[in-house]
Amino acid sequence: MVGGIMQQERNKPVALITGARQGLGKASALCMAKKGFDLVLMDLIEDSKAKETIEELVALGASVKFVQADLANVENHKNIINEAWNCFGGIDCLVNNAGVAARPLTDILDLSFDAFDFSLNINLRGSFFLTQAFANKLLVEKKSDFYRSVIFVTSIAAEHVSIDRSQYCISKAGLSMVSKLFAVRLAKENVHVHEVRPGFIETEMTASANTDKIDAYIESGGVPLRRWGKADDVGKLIAGLSSGEFPYLNGQAIYVDGAFHIPTA
Repeated sequence: MVGGIMQQERNKPVALITGARQGLGKASALCMAKKGFDLVLMDLIEDSKAKETIEELVALGASVKFVQADLANVENHKNIINEAWNCFGGIDCLVNNAGVAARPLTDILDLSFDAFDFSLNINLRGSFFLTQAFANKLLVEKKSDFYRSVIFVTSIAAEHVSIDRSQYCISKAGLSMVSKLFAVRLAKENVHVHEVRPGFIETEMTASANTDKIDAYIESGGVPLRRWGKADDVGKLIAGLSSGEFPYLNGQAIYVDGAFHIPTA
């Protein structure tokens, strides 16, 4: 662990964020660190970007543990939760942010078995079983003094059809239902579940898309605010949700999309 040592009596909340070395995961971690969180960063890759993220978090006063792991390897999820839990003496929030884009774009009539499985194994199956492992750990350990929550980062693709990204749309629509299921199941345990639906956000993932086409769509009013979203737009919301600033909010999708989702005539 970087930036501190394990505390038997915690005085700060702790969050585990998947896909945390860059993009929305990194933005969420930075915003949460400013709210006083210590962080467990989980990512498939440990590289210079991961090191840079850790250094930025430590500079904000956070203690940080990095876990290099494949979210699709569901058999390892209990070990990941236990390792992170033991490092800090507990975890109060799980942010299910990790996901893979649909690349290359492929018509739904031509989508392969492997491409379909690859997307769902990470975006849906991996997040489901990591949440299951986290929830079961919460229920057997003593209750935390901090607000406890699970946050799912889905997408406008959860309900907006894109026929050349069908596997991504299906995975995010499924993850939206997962968030509702856990919201109902964990409510009586005073564990809140939130779904965050980003729209067109400038990240490393969207940089690999046809940004000229998206730029034109946004500027023409397809997004009423007529701009790309920033990673911080999502990170600030996740930080607020995880801090318990909205204690009667539970289970519904919260859009961060510049009003893209609103039907217009």
